Amino acid sequence: MYNFFRNILFNLPAEKAHYFSMNCLKLVCNIPLVSKALKNKYTITDKTLQVTTLGLTFTNPVGLAAGFDKNARYLRELECLGFGFVEIGTVTPVAQDGNPKPRLFRLPKSQALINRMGFNNDGVTVVKERLIKWREANKNTQLIIGGNIGKNKVTPNEDAWKDYEICFKELHPYVDYFVVNVSSPNTPGLRELQEKESLGKILRHLQMINNGKAYAKPILLKIAPDLTQSQVDDVIDLAQEIQLDGLVVSNTTISRDNLDNSNETQQTAKETGGLSGLPVKEKNTALLQYIQSKTGGSIPVIGSGGIYTAADAIEKQKAGAKLVQVWTGFIYEGPGIARNICEGLVGRS
Repeated sequence: MYNFFRNILFNLPAEKAHYFSMNCLKLVCNIPLVSKALKNKYTITDKTLQVTTLGLTFTNPVGLAAGFDKNARYLRELECLGFGFVEIGTVTPVAQDGNPKPRLFRLPKSQALINRMGFNNDGVTVVKERLIKWREANKNTQLIIGGNIGKNKVTPNEDAWKDYEICFKELHPYVDYFVVNVSSPNTPGLRELQEKESLGKILRHLQMINNGKAYAKPILLKIAPDLTQSQVDDVIDLAQEIQLDGLVVSNTTISRDNLDNSNETQQTAKETGGLSGLPVKEKNTALLQYIQSKTGGSIPVIGSGGIYTAADAIEKQKAGAKLVQVWTGFIYEGPGIARNICEGLVGRS
């Protein structure tokens, strides 16, 4: 059934199709009986799926990565589709339009996407207000919400820590964990913040604020799959030194390896931006395995990149991931992706 609708949606520009489909889902979920039916259809309730990590209990280990619901508009709908957690953002202090359109491109033969969105979002104040309303209306929810935070494009790197502080303080009461995003390839100069000194300044400052709160929230770092081994080692050393709560492995890649050789694919591959989907699967899994080996599994990791099926999720778990996130897989597999993965994971823990 989804293949039929996907063929229709793929006739629309990728970004337009995204918002069209999510707004349609939002519309039908306004009908309580439909919302309940969807939740019953797509949610797998099984105790063996529960994961306790980061000081939190997840009903299942399948989450939605940042970038899909940047502005916390679709939390109810995504909960109905059976996700154990949703990561909103990337959120910046001030609203920004992001990069010029078109900025999201499909590579169907490679089951991949290229995006150069550029942290388009409504700004932390608006997102916070949506979270407040959602929390008030869903006091008994079990959905875990992550807050992915970044800096505004116009903020110089030497002042980046201030942007992360603003977002951290504003969202702290309303999200369950944070992800510091310094690894998107679509904000000029952002990846320079992955260098040990710059990164340490941001993370230490956030930890100082966090430790002053009545309830500290887990802080994770999202890294790029394009780091050199020495850069990965620096991240690991810093994470262990400051007792970082976890890592998200990983963001999109600037590489164009493992793509289909068709003319259509190769033409689209010339677009700038980060590549996600099946072509990054092996690279991300190898990075996961390296981190697991280097740390002895002492740092909790969320695996992200090329997850479409339960077998893909199991591969990430074997490589050391406590949780997994989908994004591109959702586009190609459809609304049943969380359910299908969870069905394949039942009884494995």
